[in-house]
Amino acid sequence: MSAAKNKMRSSAKGFRRAASLTAAATAAMAVALTGCTKVDTSAPSSVRKDGAPLSAEDRGKFGTVDCRKAKCVALTFDAGPSENSPRLLDILKEEKVPATFFLLGKNHIAKHPELVKRMEDEGHEVASHTWSHKILTDITPDEAHRELRRTNEAIEKLIGHKPSLMRPPQGRTNPDVNDISREEGLAEVLWSVTAKDYTTDDSALIQKRVVDQTQRDGIILLHDIYKGTVPAVPGIIDELKKRGYVFVTVPQLLAPGKAEPGKIYRP
Repeated sequence: MSAAKNKMRSSAKGFRRAASLTAAATAAMAVALTGCTKVDTSAPSSVRKDGAPLSAEDRGKFGTVDCRKAKCVALTFDAGPSENSPRLLDILKEEKVPATFFLLGKNHIAKHPELVKRMEDEGHEVASHTWSHKILTDITPDEAHRELRRTNEAIEKLIGHKPSLMRPPQGRTNPDVNDISREEGLAEVLWSVTAKDYTTDDSALIQKRVVDQTQRDGIILLHDIYKGTVPAVPGIIDELKKRGYVFVTVPQLLAPGKAEPGKIYRP
């Protein structure tokens, strides 16, 4: 009996150790997916300048919001525009909520130029998510420059100015990408909240994941290319407003500080 008990204890210890190693491996993989294990990031709260007044540009088209005082959060969407974007823009306009759109060039900006113009016209921040979603840490510097430059030029042609922000595909970045971004006049923006909406079409689950993770100065990552995401947005907005959050663009989140090219911003 004693031998059997010892065997059971040994098996239990082995199981716990395996589970612990699996959890550690999963956590390590999650960190690796951001690509930011060896680079410095700046939190929005560290960028805002105490005492400096907000400029007219900082106020944007959605009224004055001072995130040094307000409980701010930034809603961001990657990989559009898409056929789902018009409905999303309708929702944001109705709710008077500004967002930041990190747009793809190939098959997106090129296919839906009118939606890029609408985003700009309705007070949203138009930013870059590269031209074809290539992982910037896996390609040559020349290719990375082209991925960013081509998107910048396409956006400038549509809205009259180049973007100042970009989000690297899968959040993968490193010092070389930082240097390339600086040379292209772009700051990098990561996130603190993800619904992993690429894994589910369940809008209620997407809403719950966002609401459960959101804290002050949060940057929410969503993708309007997936069919479950846009239907989740009204509930996300309503619930976060009930909790006292104010929605702003990423530049408003940093104001009166400014995003600097080549730097990475993440709560």
